[in-house]
Amino acid sequence: MAPSKSSQPLPPFLIEPRFVARVWGYNDLRPWFDRVADREPIGEVWLTGDDCRIGTGAHKGETLAALFRNESAALLGPAPTNTGSPTSSPLLIKLIFAREKLSVQVHPDDTLAQKYGQPNGKTECWLALAAEPGAQVAAGLKPGVTIDQVKSGIANGTLEQSLNLLPIAQGDMIFVDAGTVHAIWPGSILLETQQNSDITYRMYDYGRPRELHIEKSLEATRLVTRAGKIAPRPLRDRTVLIDVEYFRVERITIHGTRESASLPAEDEPTPGLAYLFAAAGSARITSAAFDLEISPRGIACVPSASPAFTIQDRGGLDLIRITPQSPSGRI
Repeated sequence: MAPSKSSQPLPPFLIEPRFVARVWGYNDLRPWFDRVADREPIGEVWLTGDDCRIGTGAHKGETLAALFRNESAALLGPAPTNTGSPTSSPLLIKLIFAREKLSVQVHPDDTLAQKYGQPNGKTECWLALAAEPGAQVAAGLKPGVTIDQVKSGIANGTLEQSLNLLPIAQGDMIFVDAGTVHAIWPGSILLETQQNSDITYRMYDYGRPRELHIEKSLEATRLVTRAGKIAPRPLRDRTVLIDVEYFRVERITIHGTRESASLPAEDEPTPGLAYLFAAAGSARITSAAFDLEISPRGIACVPSASPAFTIQDRGGLDLIRITPQSPSGRI
């Protein structure tokens, strides 16, 4: 079926999470999700992956990728927010559950990814939904570290000594632009927003029997990047957690109920696609045509062509709004 050419009304819908096995993950995700691994541990929960299924509405059961192929105009609107294929989801949103250290890794930018046949690179950010005392991540290299030191650190197992370590607490936002050498360590639960790409070049993996991509990782590495903690920017009706190329992440204030017309920020002249994630508590989205409940850790897609609706705090709601942007965003 050809992609849609017009923006016919398309109401919000829930997306079913996809649980992804990772060697460094957990066997039991409770209380975050009522999920226990059958075999391999679960390290990631994909909320907007291409293979995630639509959970409600007329398109229930379809994959998100199929819906973007067939309803791209209704979903994305006229704004140039899609940085990959013009008929695919611009963002991959996931939760990271790290019981062990992830590999030390780096992601390519758009130019390098396209050199190797991929539509786009991978710039991302992490919002700490929970963090134990002493939790930390690595974002970038220490000042003065050279590419030769990186190479020798890979070879002799001392690469961690060159990493810029950041202590993290609940609520912290970390920006990780493409080309940043980084690592996630145990002790936190992270909401990751990224370009829709699963490209990872592993530099070092603590001896685990997984493929390394040393030459490509070195090619992708930037010795100095913009990675690091981002200070929140409080506004009248929301807090902007990050506002950069590719995505904007906000914490939306809901006092009782709120109309959907007030959800786009004032500097969104042409509101497009948005995702509403319940980091805690639950929300109800209603109109004359639909009634949705976003449960804790649930996510709803709000298409550009969505009819108007009302959103209600059902108790303890921590509502995160995530929107794709063109690469002209800001930090």
